[in-house]
Amino acid sequence: MHLNKRILVTGGSGFIGSHLCDRLLEQGHEVLCVDNFYTGARRNIEHLLSHKHFEVLRHDVTYPLSVEVDQIYNLACPASPIHYQHDPVQTTKTIVHGAINMLGLAKRLKAKILQASTSEVYGDPTMHPQTEGYWGNVNPIGPRSCYDEGKRCAETLFFDYWRQHATRIKVARIFNTYGPRMHPNDGRVVSNFIVQALLGKDITVYGDGSQTRSFCFVSDLIDALILMMESGDDTTGPINLGNPEEISIRALAETIIELADSKSAIVSQPLPQDDPQRRMPSIAVAREKLGWEPSVQLRIGLLETVNYFRSVLFL
Repeated sequence: MHLNKRILVTGGSGFIGSHLCDRLLEQGHEVLCVDNFYTGARRNIEHLLSHKHFEVLRHDVTYPLSVEVDQIYNLACPASPIHYQHDPVQTTKTIVHGAINMLGLAKRLKAKILQASTSEVYGDPTMHPQTEGYWGNVNPIGPRSCYDEGKRCAETLFFDYWRQHATRIKVARIFNTYGPRMHPNDGRVVSNFIVQALLGKDITVYGDGSQTRSFCFVSDLIDALILMMESGDDTTGPINLGNPEEISIRALAETIIELADSKSAIVSQPLPQDDPQRRMPSIAVAREKLGWEPSVQLRIGLLETVNYFRSVLFL
C-alpha cells in the first residue's frame, strides 16, 4: 500500500524542485515547498498554489527550520555558474549551513533525507566516464570552488551524520539536466543556446566546441530521485544520475538551431577558467541499485524545452 507522506522540498520553486513537487503531489503526498526565491521563480509553482496538499514557505535554509515531515529533499542552492558566482560566500553558506540545518531536522525527526549533490564534485575529471568511486580533480580556490567544494563538504556532512547518528541519507550526484522551467538567464548551455536561437542572436560556443556534455531530461531525473528516496536505507549513494550519451557543444548548438528553426550563426569565444573538457556519468550503479536509466531522447527533450522558452519569451 502506498502511504501518503508529508515531504519537504527545499528549493522547491526552482527548475528541478518544482517538477519534483508536481510529481510528489501526483503521487498523493503532502508537499511543503521551502524557498527564499533567490533563483527559484514563483511562476514555476503558481499552478500548485491552489492544491490542497501543497504549502509554500518563504525561508532561507541557512537558518534552522522546525517543521514535521517524513522525508526531506534538499535541493536549495543556486546551481548555475552565473548565479552561484554572483555571491560566492552566500553560495557556500547555502550549501553547507543548509546541509547542517536539514540534517539536524532529519536527525530529530528520524526522517529520510536526500541531498542533491552534483557532477561538479568531480571537478575537471581526469577519469572518463566518471564513476562514484572517483575522488575528483577540483580546484579549491577558483571561481567555481564555492559551489564545487560546498557540495563536496555537504556530502562529507551527510556521510558523517550517517556514521555518527545513523541518519537515513541519500546522496544523488546530478549531472546536466534540462527541460521546461529552466531559468532563461542562468548561463547554462542549453538555455543559452535556445534563447539565442529563438531571438535570432549569434550562438556563443566557448573554445572550438569539441568539449562534450551529456544531458538528462528533467522527467527522467525526477524518476531517479524518487526511486532513490524510496530505496532501502542501505542505498545511501552517492549515485550518479544523468544521461550517459555524450554530445559535443557544437553539435548541440546545431541541433538547437534546427529545432528552433533559427537563422543564428555559431561564434567562438575563449574557454572560461576551470571549464571541464568532458563530463559524462557512469550510471552502472543507478542501473543496478535503482533499476533506472534515462529514456527521453535528446531531440524530443530539446524540442519540448524550445517550445517552453518560446512561450516564456512570448515569441
